[in-house]
Amino acid sequence: MTLRTRVLATLSAAAVALALTACSGGAGASDSAKNDNPYGLAQPGVLRTGTLTDAPPNVYLKDGKFTGFDNDLLTAVAKKLDLKVEFVGTEFSALLAQVKTKKFDVGSSSITITDARKKTVDFTNKYDFGYLGLEVPAGSSITSFDQLKGKRVAVVQGTVQDDYATHEGLDPVRVPDYNGALNQLKTGTAEAWISPAEIGEKTASESGGKVVSVAKKLSENGMAYAVAPGNDKLREALNKGLDEVIADGTWKKLVDQYYPGREIPDGFVPGSGKG
Repeated sequence: MTLRTRVLATLSAAAVALALTACSGGAGASDSAKNDNPYGLAQPGVLRTGTLTDAPPNVYLKDGKFTGFDNDLLTAVAKKLDLKVEFVGTEFSALLAQVKTKKFDVGSSSITITDARKKTVDFTNKYDFGYLGLEVPAGSSITSFDQLKGKRVAVVQGTVQDDYATHEGLDPVRVPDYNGALNQLKTGTAEAWISPAEIGEKTASESGGKVVSVAKKLSENGMAYAVAPGNDKLREALNKGLDEVIADGTWKKLVDQYYPGREIPDGFVPGSGKG
């Protein structure tokens, strides 16, 4: 073998070794990335969460910070998973679609589990129950849900309250958010508002007597966090964290903080029931 041939052979072998090393490093980097981001989050270590700004005591913005029962509970769950939560305000009518397309990793907004919504997103185990509330302007003769036929009734678009109004054959005035529903009552463009009861009651109590709560009824399904379809690792991790905050008393502490005196319906068990 000539000197030139030996040199070429040596260079060729070095090139092959370099290529194999690069390939091996690429695979290792890929595995490392998966380990660093096991839940397929948009940003590793950060749970980007879509929520609302105007629905106390469930989800709302106070002094520039997202808070409320649902959001504080999710923050506690995320802490169990060593994740930080980044809340972003949105409208409920868009929230589930935004979770489906992974604009958000999670949707947090007292989202009631329904078969129709399961076609768009996956749900964690339930962590809360809810009532439909009925709010009317002060002085209204409406005192019950069975008086709403033929009335203009405000609902937030895409909510369970919207579903109820449609199913009952009412005349819903669909608005994008809860402030919009309240304004419908104040301006007289709607005669009643079907609300999530806790939100409606709090809103009425802060209206200066202009709006009153007159009735409520238990919603059929529980509430849960929404995740993108097929992201089972994230859903299962959230379920695990949820069971942990139920077991350590955080869930009960937040219930007492945000819903003092609220009775828990017979048979309701949050999480998997194994926490």
